[in-house]
Amino acid sequence: MAPARRNPLYATADPPASGRYPVARGPSAGRRHRCAWATREPLLSYHDLEWGTPVHDDRRLFEFLVLEGMQAGLSWETVLRKRDAFRRAFARFDPVKVARFTSKDVTRLMKDESIIRNRAKIGAAIGNAKALVVLRKEFGTFDGYVWKFDDKDVLSKDLKKRGFRFIGPTIVESFMQAVGIRNDHERRCYRWAELTRARAVKPAR
Repeated sequence: MAPARRNPLYATADPPASGRYPVARGPSAGRRHRCAWATREPLLSYHDLEWGTPVHDDRRLFEFLVLEGMQAGLSWETVLRKRDAFRRAFARFDPVKVARFTSKDVTRLMKDESIIRNRAKIGAAIGNAKALVVLRKEFGTFDGYVWKFDDKDVLSKDLKKRGFRFIGPTIVESFMQAVGIRNDHERRCYRWAELTRARAVKPAR
Protein backbone atom coordinates (compact mmCIF):
# COMPACT_ATOMS: atom_id res chain seq x y z
CA MET A 1 0.00 0.00 0.00
CA ALA A 2 1.44 3.35 -1.02
CA PRO A 3 2.25 5.72 1.89
CA ALA A 4 -0.11 8.62 2.46
CA ARG A 5 1.00 11.82 0.82
CA ARG A 6 1.46 14.88 2.95
CA ASN A 7 -0.22 18.07 1.83
CA PRO A 8 2.36 20.87 1.40
CA LEU A 9 -0.33 23.39 2.26
CA TYR A 10 0.24 22.28 5.83
CA ALA A 11 3.70 20.85 5.63
CA THR A 12 6.89 22.56 2.98
CA ALA A 13 11.09 24.93 -1.06
CA ASP A 14 13.67 27.62 -3.21
CA PRO A 15 12.87 30.58 -5.38
CA PRO A 16 14.64 31.22 -8.66
CA ALA A 17 17.91 33.17 -8.64
CA SER A 18 15.98 36.39 -9.25
CA GLY A 19 14.14 35.86 -5.98
CA ARG A 20 10.80 36.24 -7.80
CA TYR A 21 8.27 33.49 -8.29
CA PRO A 22 7.38 32.69 -11.90
CA VAL A 23 3.64 32.36 -12.44
CA ALA A 24 2.21 29.28 -14.12
CA ARG A 25 0.26 30.85 -16.97
CA GLY A 26 -0.81 29.94 -20.47
CA PRO A 27 -3.36 27.55 -21.97
CA SER A 28 -1.65 24.43 -20.62
CA ALA A 29 -1.64 25.73 -17.04
CA GLY A 30 -5.40 25.42 -16.76
CA ARG A 31 -5.79 22.07 -18.52
CA ARG A 32 -3.16 20.04 -16.71
CA HIS A 33 -4.20 17.77 -13.87
CA ARG A 34 -2.34 18.73 -10.72
CA CYS A 35 -2.19 17.62 -7.11
CA ALA A 36 -5.33 18.75 -5.32
CA TRP A 37 -3.52 21.31 -3.14
CA ALA A 38 -2.09 23.30 -6.09
CA THR A 39 -5.03 25.66 -6.56
CA ARG A 40 -3.61 29.20 -6.36
CA GLU A 41 -0.41 31.22 -6.39
CA PRO A 42 2.21 30.93 -5.05
CA LEU A 43 1.36 27.27 -4.45
CA LEU A 44 0.62 26.67 -8.12
CA SER A 45 4.04 27.78 -9.33
CA TYR A 46 5.73 26.01 -6.42
CA HIS A 47 3.99 22.78 -7.42
CA ASP A 48 4.81 23.13 -11.12
CA LEU A 49 8.41 24.31 -10.81
CA GLU A 50 9.84 23.04 -7.53
CA TRP A 51 8.04 20.43 -5.46
CA GLY A 52 9.59 17.02 -6.02
CA THR A 53 12.32 18.21 -8.37
CA PRO A 54 15.67 16.65 -7.29
CA VAL A 55 17.89 19.13 -5.46
CA HIS A 56 21.64 18.52 -5.03
CA ASP A 57 22.93 21.94 -4.01
CA ASP A 58 23.89 22.14 -0.33
CA ARG A 59 22.65 25.69 0.12
CA ARG A 60 19.24 24.85 -1.31
CA LEU A 61 19.01 21.65 0.70
CA PHE A 62 19.79 23.60 3.85
CA GLU A 63 17.17 26.18 2.94
CA PHE A 64 14.51 23.52 2.53
CA LEU A 65 15.47 21.97 5.86
CA VAL A 66 15.23 25.31 7.68
CA LEU A 67 11.96 26.30 6.05
CA GLU A 68 10.42 22.94 6.88
CA GLY A 69 11.32 23.53 10.51
CA MET A 70 9.94 27.06 10.38
CA GLN A 71 6.67 25.71 8.99
CA ALA A 72 5.96 23.47 12.00
CA GLY A 73 2.50 24.37 13.27
CA LEU A 74 1.81 26.73 10.36
CA SER A 75 0.73 26.42 6.74
CA TRP A 76 3.38 26.07 4.04
CA GLU A 77 1.77 28.95 2.15
CA THR A 78 2.62 31.24 5.08
CA VAL A 79 6.27 30.20 4.91
CA LEU A 80 6.39 30.40 1.13
CA ARG A 81 5.18 34.00 1.15
CA LYS A 82 7.92 34.88 3.63
CA ARG A 83 10.71 33.07 1.80
CA ASP A 84 12.35 36.16 0.31
CA ALA A 85 12.52 37.68 3.79
CA PHE A 86 14.00 34.47 5.17
CA ARG A 87 16.65 34.47 2.48
CA ARG A 88 17.67 38.02 3.39
CA ALA A 89 17.61 37.32 7.12
CA PHE A 90 19.59 34.07 6.91
CA ALA A 91 22.42 35.11 4.57
CA ARG A 92 20.75 33.40 1.60
CA PHE A 93 20.96 30.19 3.60
CA ASP A 94 24.69 29.82 3.28
CA PRO A 95 25.24 27.24 6.07
CA VAL A 96 28.80 28.42 6.77
CA LYS A 97 27.61 32.00 7.32
CA VAL A 98 24.57 30.95 9.37
CA ALA A 99 26.80 28.74 11.54
CA ARG A 100 28.67 31.90 12.54
CA PHE A 101 25.53 33.70 13.77
CA THR A 102 25.79 34.95 17.33
CA SER A 103 23.37 36.06 20.02
CA LYS A 104 23.29 39.46 18.30
CA ASP A 105 21.95 37.78 15.18
CA VAL A 106 19.30 35.99 17.22
CA THR A 107 18.23 39.35 18.66
CA ARG A 108 18.16 40.81 15.14
CA LEU A 109 16.05 37.95 13.83
CA MET A 110 13.62 38.14 16.74
CA LYS A 111 12.98 41.79 15.84
CA ASP A 112 12.45 41.04 12.13
CA GLU A 113 8.68 41.18 11.58
CA SER A 114 9.01 39.88 8.01
CA ILE A 115 9.95 36.36 9.15
CA ILE A 116 8.56 33.86 11.65
CA ARG A 117 9.88 35.05 15.00
CA ASN A 118 10.15 31.89 17.04
CA ARG A 119 13.25 31.72 19.21
CA ALA A 120 13.34 27.91 19.29
CA LYS A 121 13.08 27.65 15.50
CA ILE A 122 15.69 30.36 14.95
CA GLY A 123 18.05 28.68 17.40
CA ALA A 124 17.50 25.34 15.64
CA ALA A 125 18.30 26.86 12.25
CA ILE A 126 21.62 28.20 13.54
CA GLY A 127 22.40 24.97 15.38
CA ASN A 128 21.56 22.94 12.27
CA ALA A 129 23.96 25.04 10.22
CA LYS A 130 26.71 24.21 12.70
CA ALA A 131 25.80 20.51 12.61
CA LEU A 132 25.79 20.58 8.80
CA VAL A 133 29.29 22.08 8.70
CA VAL A 134 30.53 19.23 10.94
CA LEU A 135 28.67 16.64 8.85
CA ARG A 136 30.40 17.88 5.70
CA LYS A 137 33.77 16.93 7.18
CA GLU A 138 32.65 13.30 7.14
CA PHE A 139 30.61 13.15 3.93
CA GLY A 140 32.05 15.99 1.85
CA THR A 141 28.62 17.48 1.14
CA PHE A 142 25.20 17.51 2.78
CA ASP A 143 23.90 16.34 -0.58
CA GLY A 144 26.13 13.27 -0.48
CA TYR A 145 24.78 12.44 2.96
CA VAL A 146 21.06 13.09 2.68
CA TRP A 147 20.53 11.29 -0.64
CA LYS A 148 21.70 8.04 0.93
CA PHE A 149 18.35 7.81 2.76
CA ASP A 150 14.92 6.80 1.54
CA ASP A 151 13.17 6.36 4.90
CA LYS A 152 12.01 9.41 6.84
CA ASP A 153 12.30 7.74 10.25
CA VAL A 154 15.84 6.56 9.64
CA LEU A 155 16.95 9.97 8.35
CA SER A 156 15.23 11.77 11.22
CA LYS A 157 16.95 9.59 13.82
CA ASP A 158 20.35 9.96 12.20
CA LEU A 159 20.03 13.75 11.97
CA LYS A 160 19.07 13.88 15.65
CA LYS A 161 22.15 11.85 16.56
CA ARG A 162 24.23 14.41 14.68
CA GLY A 163 22.80 17.33 16.66
CA PHE A 164 20.10 18.58 14.29
CA ARG A 165 16.84 19.89 15.77
CA PHE A 166 13.29 20.43 14.47
CA ILE A 167 13.77 17.40 12.23
CA GLY A 168 11.10 14.98 13.41
CA PRO A 169 9.71 12.37 10.96
CA THR A 170 6.92 14.66 9.72
CA ILE A 171 9.29 17.53 8.94
CA VAL A 172 11.83 15.17 7.37
CA GLU A 173 9.12 13.60 5.21
CA SER A 174 8.14 17.02 3.89
CA PHE A 175 11.81 17.81 3.28
CA MET A 176 12.26 14.58 1.30
CA GLN A 177 9.18 15.37 -0.78
CA ALA A 178 10.30 18.91 -1.48
CA VAL A 179 13.84 18.08 -2.60
CA GLY A 180 12.83 15.13 -4.76
CA ILE A 181 14.09 12.22 -2.67
CA ARG A 182 10.46 11.13 -2.84
CA ASN A 183 8.10 11.71 -5.75
CA ASP A 184 4.82 12.12 -3.91
CA HIS A 185 2.83 13.88 -6.59
CA GLU A 186 -0.56 12.28 -7.12
CA ARG A 187 -0.40 9.56 -9.77
CA ARG A 188 -2.76 11.53 -12.04
CA CYS A 189 -0.69 14.70 -11.66
CA TYR A 190 1.30 15.60 -14.77
CA ARG A 191 4.38 16.29 -12.63
CA TRP A 192 4.42 12.73 -11.29
CA ALA A 193 4.76 11.44 -14.84
CA GLU A 194 7.39 14.04 -15.76
CA LEU A 195 9.54 13.30 -12.74
CA THR A 196 9.16 9.53 -13.17
CA ARG A 197 10.30 9.77 -16.81
CA ALA A 198 13.22 12.02 -15.85
CA ARG A 199 14.43 9.51 -13.26
CA ALA A 200 14.20 6.70 -15.80
CA VAL A 201 16.59 8.60 -18.07
CA LYS A 202 18.82 10.04 -15.33
CA PRO A 203 18.44 8.68 -11.79
CA ALA A 204 18.16 11.43 -9.16
CA ARG A 205 21.12 9.81 -7.37
